Amino acid sequence: MGVIETIGRFLDPIVAVREDGQLSDAERQPPAAGAEEARRQDGHGAARARPGGRVQDPRAQHREGAQPAREVARDDPHGARAREARATHSETRFAFEFEQPAFLTLGICYEERPRLSGGAYQSILRRVDAFLDEPIAKAIKERDRRGRKILKLDDAVSAAVEKLKAKGLTSPYLKPFVVSRVNYTRFSKATSFDFDEALDKIIASAAKFNVDRIKQEDVVRAGGAPEDE
Repeated sequence: MGVIETIGRFLDPIVAVREDGQLSDAERQPPAAGAEEARRQDGHGAARARPGGRVQDPRAQHREGAQPAREVARDDPHGARAREARATHSETRFAFEFEQPAFLTLGICYEERPRLSGGAYQSILRRVDAFLDEPIAKAIKERDRRGRKILKLDDAVSAAVEKLKAKGLTSPYLKPFVVSRVNYTRFSKATSFDFDEALDKIIASAAKFNVDRIKQEDVVRAGGAPEDE
């Protein structure tokens, strides 16, 4: 179900934060295509923040469109930190706004490593990551820890990619290729995984990746577009 169907209205992107029982100044975001026309037809001359309503993240409307996964992931940690000082709710309470737990973890990684090919790791995170049943302040610290683990995996995968290049193998998809080879979860019938156990195993596999067994035709057969960025 899309965002509009879920909340029952069209969103003009506005951020309103409740502080000390009052709604602070609303921050108007650049409107998405069609938002102004929709508000005009609705008869609303100006946007208003209404007390008692659910504060919506502007990304909710973006997700109704085609915002790249990389940009969504970059936004999520900022959204979580904005709630950190004001909310006692668990991270799971904001699952709708954050969309995927992988975006929170990857967002932390992008802060540390802006040029990270995060899409290559979404296939892993979709299997092993989950929203945390912890208060936002505590969940943010756990996201930082999980993000560092993904960066450690990226270091191991990048080292394997360099070895493949040194061997003469060429492809724009070498990183997704290596990840697919070490990601044992894609063959597993298990429905849940322990994050640390799974990542430790995958990192160990990436660290000992045997490039001598890889041929150019293996890469070609596995070729294709990497995960959506």
